[in-house]
Amino acid sequence: MSRRRGSLALRISLLAIAVAVITATIGGLIAVRLVRESAETGARQTLARLADEVQAEVATTPERTLLAIRALRVDTGVIGARGRVVATNEVARDALTAGQIQSVLGGQSVSAVQTVDGQSVLIEARPTQTGGIVMVQPLSEAVAVGEVAVRRLLFALAVACGIAVLLGLLVSWRLARPLRRTATAAHSMAAGERGVVLEPDGPAEVAEVAEALNVLGSSLARSEARQRDFLLSVSHDLRTPLTAISGYAESLADGMIDAERVAQVGSVMLEEARRLDRYVADLLDLARLDAQEVRVDIADVELVDLMDGAAAVWATRCAAEGIQVLVERPPAPLWVRTDPGRLRQALDGLLENALRVVPSGQPIVLACRAEVAPGGQQLAVAEIRDGGPGLTEGDVAVAFDRAALYERYKGIRKVGTGLGLAIVHQLVTRIGGTVEAGHAPEGGARFTVRLPLTAAGV
Repeated sequence: MSRRRGSLALRISLLAIAVAVITATIGGLIAVRLVRESAETGARQTLARLADEVQAEVATTPERTLLAIRALRVDTGVIGARGRVVATNEVARDALTAGQIQSVLGGQSVSAVQTVDGQSVLIEARPTQTGGIVMVQPLSEAVAVGEVAVRRLLFALAVACGIAVLLGLLVSWRLARPLRRTATAAHSMAAGERGVVLEPDGPAEVAEVAEALNVLGSSLARSEARQRDFLLSVSHDLRTPLTAISGYAESLADGMIDAERVAQVGSVMLEEARRLDRYVADLLDLARLDAQEVRVDIADVELVDLMDGAAAVWATRCAAEGIQVLVERPPAPLWVRTDPGRLRQALDGLLENALRVVPSGQPIVLACRAEVAPGGQQLAVAEIRDGGPGLTEGDVAVAFDRAALYERYKGIRKVGTGLGLAIVHQLVTRIGGTVEAGHAPEGGARFTVRLPLTAAGV
């Protein structure tokens, strides 16, 4: 049972909301703290400057000065020479401690933030000629302007957070829309629909996904077309020997074959059965190679000896057809690390393909040499060339496609099952090499297998 996953748009939206809320919260907390600290510091500095300015005035005109200060909503009190505080209200009267009063009477100024009667107040006390003066202002009133700024700041952060959330939702929707279209197209392709084309849209990465899906759709359509053609070809080629075998078998069963023709009919049926067996064997080999089920045993192999062994075996078969086998050897051994059995199987396939089309009197060449790749890698080369009809440029491009050359030349020249070159390509790739088709100087086809040289062969 698959676990249901949240949509990308929802996740982006939640992420945008979370980022906006966290950012606004942290920024708000820092800003509120800074604004309040700044407001409190400013209020204390203002009250201190006011206390300094009226310090001298209190000594000469205390009553008039206190009335003026009262108009500024600052509670005041006068400290007598004996330490008694005469104030406008209880907060001002009780603001100073006994120790602070003695400090003022001793000629020292006092600046403090204290809790008096349950509220925080700013206190500024200054000595005078007759004793001292104390000025008290509730902290809430002192920072009232700062609190207004804090509320406005929090409102602005809330608005910014809302805008960020809306932008996050918009961006997530814009990002998810082309992805949803891409997912819909992918599901359509998975359901077998072909010809689905997406218009690349959205960010570069999302557009790249759409373009990749378009390429995938085109590749799937071509691959399935090739598979259909291949299956049609396989069906036709299997039906031909089966039709011959079943037709002759019915004739034998009905007694329509004369006794003297039985051996001839049996020979034809045996040849068709062998042909059918080769075709099925090639299909099985190709299926195993596609499924990576072919066993590969890697070992150090001397390529020249392996080519000489192949040449010795095929020389007899070629001589029976009037074809000469030539071998081109390098001056030094060529050591490669590969599977000798699979490499020999690939070379045998190429030699059988050459023998089928080369006319009598023309050669088949087995060549070995060392070469250096453009990147500097040392390679060992095994080459099969022939003097047959050769390949066109179009043939070279599709030489290793299944049944491609078979369909082109069926009825024109001798052909096999149409799978031999595809099997060779799969085998060589499986053992770590490459194979390519081309034109031989002898006038026919050239097939070149390349494998990395080992340290012993360099």
